Amino acid sequence: MAVTAFQDLPLADRDRAWDGASAEKRVRAWADAEDEPNEKYRDAHVWYDADAKQNFTAYKLLIADVVGGRLVAVPRGVFAAAAVVQGSRGGVDLPAKDVDRVKSHLAKYYAKLDETPPWED
Repeated sequence: MAVTAFQDLPLADRDRAWDGASAEKRVRAWADAEDEPNEKYRDAHVWYDADAKQNFTAYKLLIADVVGGRLVAVPRGVFAAAAVVQGSRGGVDLPAKDVDRVKSHLAKYYAKLDETPPWED
């Protein structure tokens, strides 16, 4: 199990809509990961199961999309991931030992947005 390294991706426009399913398809194509995940694909997510990294289902908390040919963090994707970590939409199944690191990763994007993460309210 692993939290991805913070990529400090550029931010998309704050009002950009978030459609995780469509973003995932664009990220696969951009990363040339149509058949199997790779490092570029991993960079769009906050967490992955390192023991099953060859499976798309091992990747969780997608926060990025491809805009203008570049991988960017989408604010509404970051907010959605944070909400899921907090239990929204049924939560996300992560090892307890990784939760603080996932929150730290997401908090860095909140800081770039000059926002406070929901777990700090």
